[in-house]
Amino acid sequence: MRIISGKHKGRNLTAPKNLPVRPTKDMAKEALFNILNNSYYFADLRVLDLFAGTGNISYEFASRGVEHILAVDIDMGCTNYIDKVSKQLELDIRTLKSDVFLFLSKNSEKFDIIFADPFYSMELTDFVKIPELVFSKEMLLEDGVLIIEHSKHTSLEHLPYFERARKYGGSVFSFFKS
Repeated sequence: MRIISGKHKGRNLTAPKNLPVRPTKDMAKEALFNILNNSYYFADLRVLDLFAGTGNISYEFASRGVEHILAVDIDMGCTNYIDKVSKQLELDIRTLKSDVFLFLSKNSEKFDIIFADPFYSMELTDFVKIPELVFSKEMLLEDGVLIIEHSKHTSLEHLPYFERARKYGGSVFSFFKS
């Protein structure tokens, strides 16, 4: 995995092989950040990275100047790896080892961008819970966006607050706004 832009541009990171992850491909990540770069000033953002895995998306935000990032993952190996890399690269990424759905049901913080990258094989009913919880708990700040990464075989277009989807290879980013 590679950091594409910002102060750590070009930095390659190698996650331990035993982590239960599927990092976002560089091509898809670069396309996503090109979209976001046209809409947001990164230094002012508050970002929530759900199903954070290796921290790939969090590192990209941090490298681009985001100072308020919370990465949530249920796997202790993942949160420990994010903590280790954050310390090495002097990034300010907070981690929380938690079930994402439990976190969302109890969270009171608000964010500009909420990025969720669950397992592609997750049941559709669980995919549906993510925007339901985010919007019912009003977790997005004004002009905020929820982005869910999923397989091209999963469609979220029928869900409330769906705005648009962008497909990159086998991955799709679905954008939700209120």
